[in-house]
Amino acid sequence: MRLLLVRHGESVCAVNGIVGGEKGCTGLTERGFAQARALRDRFVREGFVPDVIVASTLPRARQTGETIAEGIGVSVECDPELVELIPGAIDGTPWTEFEGFEMTDEPDRVVSEGGESLNMFKARVSGFLERTAREHDGRTVLAVCHGGVILSTLYQGLAAVDGSLFVDIDFTSITEWRRDAGRLVLVRCNDHAHLTESDLLAAL
Repeated sequence: MRLLLVRHGESVCAVNGIVGGEKGCTGLTERGFAQARALRDRFVREGFVPDVIVASTLPRARQTGETIAEGIGVSVECDPELVELIPGAIDGTPWTEFEGFEMTDEPDRVVSEGGESLNMFKARVSGFLERTAREHDGRTVLAVCHGGVILSTLYQGLAAVDGSLFVDIDFTSITEWRRDAGRLVLVRCNDHAHLTESDLLAAL
């Protein structure tokens, strides 16, 4: 299976500082739709057509997926396991009213009543990965989801203790880190957009 994870475009709830669960998410901004169209146009130029497009059920991800699908001709399937960490009672309220805590220090503490903990969220994402690999063996899947989901897949992959993770770094590819507020942020990994198909085959 080949799995491409795409984060949704800019959302109204992010711009307005609202907790964007099922209640708080009201979809994409105009800029968000433009971002989704830009990615759609790139896929069309590259001739990329996935076998399956799945999207989180939250409006910002669903609208991104539907916009991408317009130019590809593949219908979008919604998958609730792709939603961002479920916030619970604080859903739809301003983030400024939330007394946050360090989730990595308290991974079993739910965000608020009815919400998920970090460990619950990671387990859900892990379940999605395993189920998708099982159900779509040999196929290409484009999954439109959220930043937290993508980060969770990276953390779980990097934490693999059985040696099953392998990051392919192509010749002359670019991997970029940024230091931001004391943290190392991975900006891009193995970006080889400048290489030709023959270059990539020669690197094998």
